[in-house]
Amino acid sequence: MALEGDRPSWENYFMDITTLVAKRSTCTRRAVGAIIVKDKRVLSTGYNGAPSGIEHCIDIGCLREKLNVPSGERHELCRGIHAEQNAIIQAAHYGVSINDAILFCTNLPCSICAKMIINAGIKKIYYKEGYADQMSEEMLKDADIGLIHFDKNIEGGNS
Repeated sequence: MALEGDRPSWENYFMDITTLVAKRSTCTRRAVGAIIVKDKRVLSTGYNGAPSGIEHCIDIGCLREKLNVPSGERHELCRGIHAEQNAIIQAAHYGVSINDAILFCTNLPCSICAKMIINAGIKKIYYKEGYADQMSEEMLKDADIGLIHFDKNIEGGNS
């Protein structure tokens, strides 16, 4: 049995799950995972990849690579759905309210995801790495959504 001090904080626990979810990604450029949590319970998960039933980029190649589209630009030129979008869609599909929830994500959400996050009622975001989309961070701050750049050494919440 693990000792109390060996248990990860809730933040570390949820980010570890998020990192595992990202391994399901079918994007050839960046594997992203997202989970939505409320009251210390995982409500939904998402990773980036093509919609259900559509061929994945790992199978047919990346349109963005072919067109030399830089990261953070021209989001519409992609077969994939972002991890955050998939997590929000999954919650909606199964009728799970995510109002006042927390999002854990491997990357800072883009501006399109930020708009969805704001309107979905998510109140806080933990993210590991940044993303080349300055507008996203500005909108999230304007909407008073807590942005926490994740540090693996976050303490607390072990119970």
